[in-house]
Amino acid sequence: MKIKTLHRTYDEVMTLPRPKHKKPLKPTLLMGTVMRLASAPDLWATHFTYTRDKKSEPREPCLILMNHSSFIDLKMATAILYPKPFGIVCTTDGMVGKGLLMRLLGCIPTQKFVTDLNLIRDIKYMLKEKKTSVLMYPEAGYSFDGRATTMPAGFGGLLKMLGVPVLMITTHGAFARDPLYNGLQNRKVKVSADVTTLLTREQVETLSTEELDAAVKEAFVFDNLAWQYENQIRIDAPFRADGLHRILYKCPACGAEGEMEGKGTHLTCHACGKAWTLTEFGRMEAVEGETEFPHIPDWYEWERAMVRAEIDADAYNLDTPVSIGLMVDYKGLYMVGDGRLTHTKEGFVLEGCEGKLHYEQKPRASHTLNADFYWYCIGDVIGIGNRDCLYYCFPKPVDGKISPVAKARLAAEELYKIAMENRRKPREGK
Repeated sequence: MKIKTLHRTYDEVMTLPRPKHKKPLKPTLLMGTVMRLASAPDLWATHFTYTRDKKSEPREPCLILMNHSSFIDLKMATAILYPKPFGIVCTTDGMVGKGLLMRLLGCIPTQKFVTDLNLIRDIKYMLKEKKTSVLMYPEAGYSFDGRATTMPAGFGGLLKMLGVPVLMITTHGAFARDPLYNGLQNRKVKVSADVTTLLTREQVETLSTEELDAAVKEAFVFDNLAWQYENQIRIDAPFRADGLHRILYKCPACGAEGEMEGKGTHLTCHACGKAWTLTEFGRMEAVEGETEFPHIPDWYEWERAMVRAEIDADAYNLDTPVSIGLMVDYKGLYMVGDGRLTHTKEGFVLEGCEGKLHYEQKPRASHTLNADFYWYCIGDVIGIGNRDCLYYCFPKPVDGKISPVAKARLAAEELYKIAMENRRKPREGK
C-alpha cells in the first residue's frame, strides 16, 4: 500500500486550510458488504477461523478492542462482525486520498499518539446516537516484537465515560504471517481469532477505573513469537529474517549498533561477524558460539535496558538528517524537503526547510512514539507532531548507516516514564 505524496514548499503547506471536523457516518450494509468481499481473498488464503459465543455477547452497541499485528486485522474483524455495522477508529494517514470512502466505511480519524478530545466525542456519538459499535486498536500501532505495543494509562476512565460493554478480539497468527519488520512479505500461516466479552455493562458501571484499566491491560498481555514456538508453527519462508535488524539493531556480542543486517534466514553483525539463524519456529540460534537471546522479545528488552542506561548516563543522543513530510489535511503527504532531527532527554527537535521549520516535542507529549518500518513503501519513519501538523521524518543514511527508529521509540518510552516519575515526586514528598 502506498500514500499519495505531494511536493510543496514549507510556506505553502503552512498556509493550507485545516480540514473541518465532521461527525462520523454509520456505514451502510452495502459498504459493509464491500468490505467483507474485499477481505475474503486474504482470509481464504490464511484459512481464517474464529471462536465466539454469541449467546454471551451484548446485543447493544459496544466498544470492540482488538490487538494490532498486521493489515489483515481489519479484514478479520470485518468477517467476524458482518453484517452488523461498526465504526473504525483509524489514523489520519489512512484517510489520505480517500477521505470520503473511508468515512462511508465508518472510519473515525484521529492523529496517532496525539491527545484528541474530538475522538472521544465521535466514539460517543457513534455508540449513543447512531447506536453503532466502534472498533478500536488501543495499541494504535503494529507490534514490533510480537507483544503488545505500549498503551496509555487511564483507559478505564474512557470506559467509564462511554458506559458500554467491551468486546475483545484476540488474534493468532497475524504477526507470524506479516511481522512489521519483514517489509510486507507475507508468509504462509493460518490465522485465527478469539472473540470474548471482556466487560459487561454492569462491570463497566461498578468496577473502579483502576480495575477497568487493569482488565484491559491484562487482555493485552500476549507474545506471538512464544505462541509460535509453543505451538510449533513452522514458517519456512526463505525471507523470514529480512529486515530483522529493524528491531534487533544492537549486537549483544560486541555492542555495535547499525551494523546488523537481517537477510534471508540470518541476522549478521558486520562489526564482529557473529551471525544468528531465525529458525522455522521463530527462535534465534547463533551460528557459532553462545546464543545470547533465543527469544526475540528478550533481545528487544535488552536493547531497552541499554537505551535506559544511556539516558541515565546522559549519553543518549539521536542526531540524524531526515527527509520531511508534513500532514495537515487528507489530500496527501506533503514532502517539504530536508532537515535534521535530534532526540535527547529534553525531547525531540526538528529543524529544516532552510531554517523555516522548527518544532520541539517534550518527553511528556506521548507515552510512546509513532515509529514505523517501510511506512507506505517509503521508508522507516519517526512521526511527531500536534493537532495542527504531523511531521513524518525519514532518516537518511550517514556513512551507509540509518539511525534505527526502534531505538528512538524505546528512548521515547523510557523518557516518558522518567518524566512521569519526576512529575509525581513532589506530590509524594508532601
